[in-house]
Amino acid sequence: MSELNDRQRQIMEQLRASGQQSINELASDFGVATQTIRRDINDLCDQGLARRVHGGVAPPSNPLNLNFHVRSTLNEDRKRAIAAAAAAMIPEGSTVLLGIGTTVQYVAEALVQTPDITIVTNNLEVARLMCNAPSCDVHVVAGQLRPEDRDLVGPQVLEGYRRFVADFGVIGAGALDPAFGILDFKQFDAEVSNAIRASARQMLLVADHSKWGRTAAHRVAGFDAMDHFITDRLPEGLDWSGPPVTVPGGIGLSRVG
Repeated sequence: MSELNDRQRQIMEQLRASGQQSINELASDFGVATQTIRRDINDLCDQGLARRVHGGVAPPSNPLNLNFHVRSTLNEDRKRAIAAAAAAMIPEGSTVLLGIGTTVQYVAEALVQTPDITIVTNNLEVARLMCNAPSCDVHVVAGQLRPEDRDLVGPQVLEGYRRFVADFGVIGAGALDPAFGILDFKQFDAEVSNAIRASARQMLLVADHSKWGRTAAHRVAGFDAMDHFITDRLPEGLDWSGPPVTVPGGIGLSRVG
């Protein structure tokens, strides 16, 4: 998969915010030829990040089935900022359970320079990143490979997490709902998050605002089960317990529970 240029990232942002986009309007917005926009769109479509429609481009028909690498490019800047804020809350010497998802991956990336931490994960991308952290003690729980998600699944994974008592657990979310809290698309993914929750003294939820627009069937927990929720912004009008705290980069940190 090729790296996206800045214009392609902005096109993706507009697709997420406003849906279908016209080639002519995009060319006008960016001040480039329509042929340039078509090349950008062709590249996005070839990578599964968008789909072609007559005269323009639209979001992928089923973004939930995008593989891990593709998902990691969605809202990347926001995810990295959220991850940096979360990692800053984890002191050296901590034991940390890291679950699935691309934002959790960026938390691991931000923790690479934190000395003397212990990481427990079923996330193979997290394990790969921790190869660059020689002072970290890394445990990968056993399980069956799920190639598209770059992680391990199965009952051994859940049992592996339960063998630890951690200072922090860090989870993402497939979807967020004001009434029902943290949701996920697959039952096992929800089970992983709850296994982490059962073995951690403090829980950090990391998720960008796009998760509020999704629906998923499997409930993880209510927001009151989290000690900290690190996000870029909350939905307008949401009645939230706990004052927002300003952190570097303008990311909103809401404490609940």
